[in-house]
Amino acid sequence: MKRLDGKIAIVTGGARGIGRAICEALAREGAKVAVADLLEDDARETAGAFGDAGMAVKMDVTDLGSINQAVKEVADAWGGIDILVNNAGIFNMASLDKITMSDYRRQYDVNVGGTIFVSQVVAPFLKKRGGGSIINFASQAGRRGEANVTIYCSTKAAVISITQSLALELAPDNIRVNGIAPGVIDTPMWDHVDAQFAEYENKPKGQKKREVGEAVPLGRMGDPIDVADPVVFLASDEARYVTAQTLNVDGGNWMS
Repeated sequence: MKRLDGKIAIVTGGARGIGRAICEALAREGAKVAVADLLEDDARETAGAFGDAGMAVKMDVTDLGSINQAVKEVADAWGGIDILVNNAGIFNMASLDKITMSDYRRQYDVNVGGTIFVSQVVAPFLKKRGGGSIINFASQAGRRGEANVTIYCSTKAAVISITQSLALELAPDNIRVNGIAPGVIDTPMWDHVDAQFAEYENKPKGQKKREVGEAVPLGRMGDPIDVADPVVFLASDEARYVTAQTLNVDGGNWMS
């Protein structure tokens, strides 16, 4: 018997990168997986690998109507929801003098608002199933500040706090809420991050990525599967007495 047999999961931002690895890991353990993303073609490709156990739904986590429609599609198709992974997120960096109101709003709308409002819509479905698991994606950037990354770091710190608050609120309904704080994970998003650091730190492209990997105590950047496997644990009954925690998955970068 697989650890997630009979479970139904929604993964936001599930089409590519870490999100795709999470979807694959959940499906591998027996869950039906809804890949929720704005990237419809990529979402269909990811979900298609799971056969009848996968479906793609278009979701904009900044739009409550879109969230409601996507969640309804999943619940109508499969009869309920047991697991929510709030993985959708965006990154941008800017020095204080270059921060714009539009970028501030966009990062908060996706990283913070998306976590809150997708959880708001999904929670009643978890309650109907007698409980479930919500897993929010923070970051090591939410554990400490970093120069020129004020907005992103603060959004991920907010996700850690949201995780604690929702865990306490939903505990009476047997809904566990936990977080994952990844370190530096080798995905296409990190190429975007590296390019921005190259501009702000006057380094050749690729140098920052190499430096951060070498600085990890375990000696390398993480792979998406390094993050996906802990998600499976938190979604499973093995973590039945774990809630309100944010697990560092960062090769030893942060100790708490």
